[in-house]
Amino acid sequence: MELNEHATMIDHTGFNVSDLERSKRFYAQALAPLGYRVALELDGAVGFGAPTQAGDDPGGDFWISSGEPQSPRTHVAFRAASEREVDAFHRAAIEAGAADNGPPGQRPQYHPGYYAAFVHDPDGYNVEAVFHGAAPATEISRLPGEMSRTVSTNASISARLYGV
Repeated sequence: MELNEHATMIDHTGFNVSDLERSKRFYAQALAPLGYRVALELDGAVGFGAPTQAGDDPGGDFWISSGEPQSPRTHVAFRAASEREVDAFHRAAIEAGAADNGPPGQRPQYHPGYYAAFVHDPDGYNVEAVFHGAAPATEISRLPGEMSRTVSTNASISARLYGV
C-alpha cells in the first residue's frame, strides 16, 4: 500500500452547540489565527476549514450544529503551524469569551516538542491548538512498532510543510 502524504485519517468532525450564532462567532475568531474560516453555512450547522486543496471537503473539516451539547463534553485539537499560532489562538479564544484551560506552553508529558494551549468554548468543550515541533529521531525510534512509523511519517510531513 502506498502512503498518501497528504491524506488525513479523519475527514470531518463536529459537535452540537447550544447557541449556534454565539458559537459561530467564537470559533470564527478563535480559529482565525490557525487559518480557519467559515467554509459553509447550512440551516442549523456551520462548517469551518482552512483553504482546501483538490479533493478536500469544501464545507470544512470541523462542524458545529445547533442542538443539545454532548455530555460529557469532548475535546478537539487543531493543528498549528508554529508556537506563535498557538499563542495567537489562545489570545483570540480568550478575547472571544473562552475560559482558559491551560496557557500556551510545552507539554513534554505528551512528547518532546508538544506545544499547546487549551480553552473551554462557550458550551464547555475543551478546545486545543497544538504545534508538534520536530521530535528528535531518537525519541521517535523509542515508540512501539506502528506508532513509531506513524510519528516518523508525520514528523517528515511536518518538516516538509512547515520547515521544522
